[in-house]
Amino acid sequence: MSRNAKINTLLLLVVAALAVLPLALGLGDHKEEPFTGADAEAETAITELQPDYEPWFTPLYEPPSGEIESALFALQAALGAGVLAYYFGLRRGRRQGAALAEAAGAKGAPDGGAPGDPGEPGEPGA
Repeated sequence: MSRNAKINTLLLLVVAALAVLPLALGLGDHKEEPFTGADAEAETAITELQPDYEPWFTPLYEPPSGEIESALFALQAALGAGVLAYYFGLRRGRRQGAALAEAAGAKGAPDGGAPGDPGEPGEPGA
């Protein structure tokens, strides 16, 4: 097993442990809703400290249930991951294209042709 495969396996085990351990150890059993988001925890803390607190504004859209709210959050995360993956893929593709163009230029393309143009017989692309 290569070094990278060992590191990837270890990282997968750590992620799995982070997902399973809180459930297995019963963390949050003393709460009514054990795994609420940070927004709900902040709201609870604020109302305990300042019972007469009035929010400055209300949300533009209030989902009808917690499941829909979770689904919208997951959709938002997936869209963000897709945008990041597209951006990094585009950067990598441009870098690889530039490296290929540089390598083709270093070979000495006849008549100053662009990379991928047919060259002399026997060369790739001819």
